[in-house]
Amino acid sequence: MENLNEIIGKKLLYLRKRNKLTQAELAEKLCYSDKAISKWEKGESLPSVEVFYKISKLYGVSLDYIIGDEVVIPQPIKNDDKKRIYISITNLTIVGIWFVALLLFVIFDIFTTGKWMWILFLWAVPASCVASIIFDCVWHKRKALFWLLSVLIWSLLICFALQFLSIANIWKILFIGIPLQIAIIILSRTWKNNETEQ
Repeated sequence: MENLNEIIGKKLLYLRKRNKLTQAELAEKLCYSDKAISKWEKGESLPSVEVFYKISKLYGVSLDYIIGDEVVIPQPIKNDDKKRIYISITNLTIVGIWFVALLLFVIFDIFTTGKWMWILFLWAVPASCVASIIFDCVWHKRKALFWLLSVLIWSLLICFALQFLSIANIWKILFIGIPLQIAIIILSRTWKNNETEQ
């Protein structure tokens, strides 16, 4: 059975790591040495009541939580919860992009007489793709990367063509998409082959 010093030490270690502080950073905040922090976390010694009070305020927990004899068992975030959080953040970012497009459309429509303000909504498509690609690479291990790259390329070409070229010349700019799409297909197959070999 652990003694009270070890239980408190584990709580102090858990709270410090949860708040993403190093021992040196915490020591600086409390005006102590990092060696003292290390001893507290190992249960070799305990800080004074004043320091416990500072720690409780720093971490936003009660003194009873820190010095009580109940062992801290951190609850890890489940994979399903992580996926929901990631999907929610991605969706909120995309909604934010479309909100900005809508806001710009309304502002330009009020203060200018431009006929082409609807093109802002077209530019929201590649912006949404860029955000989705970033989140896909960071969180989802590139599961939809190649689909998103394809949509990004074609939407960028269409937006550029509609914004800067005449309708008669749109097909010329869209020809650029063909070799880019072929490159994406080759890259995706190469990627999948490398993953299956590993």
